Amino acid sequence: MPDPEDPEDPEDPENPEDPEDPEDPEDPFPQDLARYLAASTGLPKPTAVRVIADIANYFNETLEEFVRRRHAELQRRQRNNNEIWPLIAAELPHRRFAAPGLSERQLRRMVYG
Repeated sequence: MPDPEDPEDPEDPENPEDPEDPEDPEDPFPQDLARYLAASTGLPKPTAVRVIADIANYFNETLEEFVRRRHAELQRRQRNNNEIWPLIAAELPHRRFAAPGLSERQLRRMVYG
């Protein structure tokens, strides 16, 4: 009987070396990446897939999406706009996208149109 706790078990469906693990055409992430992350971290495969999705979403966020999301987060924390715009402007150079220098007016227009 296969041991579900044995990572070397060839009958384990989450075994990273299992050549019979079919690719799901609906899955947006390569299964080999999910298997590698699960094997290298000890995470369950569904958790590894979720981590990959979270990271992909982080890197796919546009400048406008970031500004809108961050503005909403800061408003939920009871910050007013006079505090929010300078905070967002200060955060932009540290984000993964190359953000141009934006004025508070430009930031407001992204949120309110």
